Amino acid sequence: MTMTYRKIKEKDNTSIAEIIRASLKAYGLDKPGTVYTDPTTDFLSEVFKVEGSEYWVAEADGKIVGGCGIFPTEGLPSGCVELVKLYTDISVRGQGIGKALMQKSIESAQHFGYNEIYLESFPDLTTAISMYEKNGFKRLSAPLGNSGHFACNVWMLLVL
Repeated sequence: MTMTYRKIKEKDNTSIAEIIRASLKAYGLDKPGTVYTDPTTDFLSEVFKVEGSEYWVAEADGKIVGGCGIFPTEGLPSGCVELVKLYTDISVRGQGIGKALMQKSIESAQHFGYNEIYLESFPDLTTAISMYEKNGFKRLSAPLGNSGHFACNVWMLLVL
């Protein structure tokens, strides 16, 4: 399998939206207050044209199998960016693709000069939370910023 990591293009929107929604549904998280119902999930290539944002996709033999990005979410402290929409297709989980996407996003944050990365998640996503913790993210007692994803109840921060 040939794996390529690149920035999102308009042609990737449908594939990424399907991966995100399938992932959330598999964990019973297909509900309001998550990216499942967020209308921006269907046109991420447009969303990530915002200055200071970047979204990476993983492509295996020409097929989109995951994505992750950073976004300067409204209300975050100065110098802080949010790690967003890290999802991989079920067929490639456990192969390090999520970690590689996260690392690309961290490098993007550093490139843009951010000094902190915030994320929101769910307790059910134990594999993801473990990966975040192994990579230096620390749990917070309350959310930062205004993502609109009110259903999320795990908040973490990485100081770069």
